[in-house]
Amino acid sequence: MASSSSSSGNYEVFLNFRGEDTRRSFTCYLYDALNERKKIRTFIDDEGLGRGDEISDALLNAIQGSKISVVIFSKDYASSKWCLNELVKILECKNTNGQIVIPVFYGVSPSNVRHQEETFGNGFKELKKQFEEKAEMVLKWKNALTGTSHLAGLESTKFR
Repeated sequence: MASSSSSSGNYEVFLNFRGEDTRRSFTCYLYDALNERKKIRTFIDDEGLGRGDEISDALLNAIQGSKISVVIFSKDYASSKWCLNELVKILECKNTNGQIVIPVFYGVSPSNVRHQEETFGNGFKELKKQFEEKAEMVLKWKNALTGTSHLAGLESTKFR
C-alpha cells in the first residue's frame, strides 16, 4: 500500500476514511493542513484497496506506528469492510498502546454511528448480509463503531 507521505518509519497521525466519501474534499484538506502546512507526519492511503484485497502489512504497521488516529466517519463509511477492519486495529492500538483516537463525524451524527442508523446504518446492514457467516467479525465491527462513537470528537455540523 503506497502512501503520499514518507514510506518508512512511524507516523504522528493516521487518517482512516472512506475514500469515495471524503478523499477529494475534507480528507485531502486535512492531510494538506497536517502534513504540508504543519509538517506533521501523516499517513494517508492514496491508492485505496481493490475488491478482494486484504489490508496490507504496511497499512497495519502504519496504524500501529502512529501516535494518533483520526477516524473520519461519513455516510458510506460503514459499508466498507476495509474501513471497519482498520477501525478494529485502531481501537486495538488505543487499548494496548494508548494511541489517541479522534473521531470526526462528517455528515453523520455520533448517534448514527453508535446505533448504525440512517444512511450510515444502511451500508452497515448490507455489509452484515454479505458477512453473515462471519458473525464474530461483524460483532467486532459493531463494537468498534459503538465504542468510537462514545469518544470525544468533532461534528461537521458544528464546524465553523
